[in-house]
Amino acid sequence: MVRSSSLLAVLATASLASATAPSCGLTNKCPSDTPCCSQYGQCGVGAYCLGGCDPRSSFSLDSCTPEPVCKSQTYTFENLDRIAPNTKYLGDASQADWVSSGQPVSYQNNVLLTMAPDSVGTLLASTTYMWYGNVQATFKTSRGQGVVTAFILLSDVKDEIDYEFVGVDLEDAQSNYYFQGIPDYTHSKNISLSDTFNNYHTYEIDWTPDTITWKVDGQVGRTQKRSDTWNATSNQWMYPQTPSRVQLSLWPAGLASNGEGTVDWAGGLVDWNSQDIKNNGYYYATFQSVTISCYNATSAPGTNTGVSYTYNGNTGTNDTVVDGTDKTVLSSFLATGTNMTLGAQSSSGTSSGSTPSTTAETVPGLTGGDPGVDSHASSSADSGSGSTATQSAGSSASSSSSSGGFSQGGSSTGSKSGADKLGVGQDKLKGSVFAGIVALMAMMAL
Repeated sequence: MVRSSSLLAVLATASLASATAPSCGLTNKCPSDTPCCSQYGQCGVGAYCLGGCDPRSSFSLDSCTPEPVCKSQTYTFENLDRIAPNTKYLGDASQADWVSSGQPVSYQNNVLLTMAPDSVGTLLASTTYMWYGNVQATFKTSRGQGVVTAFILLSDVKDEIDYEFVGVDLEDAQSNYYFQGIPDYTHSKNISLSDTFNNYHTYEIDWTPDTITWKVDGQVGRTQKRSDTWNATSNQWMYPQTPSRVQLSLWPAGLASNGEGTVDWAGGLVDWNSQDIKNNGYYYATFQSVTISCYNATSAPGTNTGVSYTYNGNTGTNDTVVDGTDKTVLSSFLATGTNMTLGAQSSSGTSSGSTPSTTAETVPGLTGGDPGVDSHASSSADSGSGSTATQSAGSSASSSSSSGGFSQGGSSTGSKSGADKLGVGQDKLKGSVFAGIVALMAMMAL
């Protein structure tokens, strides 16, 4: 998911020559040598085993690194100090609040998620996980056809609760939810509001074991009860119920390489010669703050008394989630959940394995790939079609860079990075923008 500098392109090119990460899903689990199935449906080690790693599709349930438990906190964005690039983050949530992919920029006490021509936008994912609770985000969306701003909760088994904003419609917030990535296209509902590009709004998701409530500026826009999600075919509640990261993103749904359904939903192809591109060199969404309030149940589900969340069963439901004491930090990008110290530096300065490095095979997204759930790729699927939840989720989770889905990752076709364009329009976004770029580039070069 990183397009931040030419350094990443070099790393991706240099890694394992033309090797391509194996794809993975519920019906084709990862092999033992690359045991972790990333959010993008590809197998690897290192960061593949961190946030987004699906234990059900990995070599074993413990291939993925344990997930840091929920932490109640308000996050503001005066600088980028607590945002770690996904080429640096190894699972220590005490050192970073967000993991970035793409080019976040600090501007007037906000963070801009940017999307330049030939890039695929920017994503921030929280380092901790919510197992129910309340999350609020105050921001302005981007605008333009094919341009999508998103504020979502997404679990490693692809439970999902969404706010999505299509840039051609600045008067509606689209709310949605999915159970384990199963594509049911009847769940989306719009919430009307005023100009989302020029006005800050506070978007809120209140999520309990029984109800999801979407609010805008404190007003209830929609409520979804778990009791209304029973699926008799799969014999289960089709309701988001597993620990989830908060994800903030700006991405080009309107790419010609995307599925027709995705492009149509996004209002058409992205205009890379729009006024925002001419003025600033990129599209942008402006995020002011995020507040996470953990659910704080006294007994499961919804606790956060331990160190990390893991899974002890392949169903990926809340009764298989363990709030325990397993560590969350990898020693290097060669490590996995079953060998978390591989590549660690000894006191003598030598490594316990091969030299740790950040390559396209250790950071998901550097070789492209699906962002996880492309919920607009088709209009024909329906959870009531007779297929089981497991079969449907398997087809969703097994997508790869060849799927035609939106790639929230570095292009494998030589596209320019977002950072290549960020000097354009400097008279419009002065001072702190370029300080942010310099700071981020310095971080990436360490």
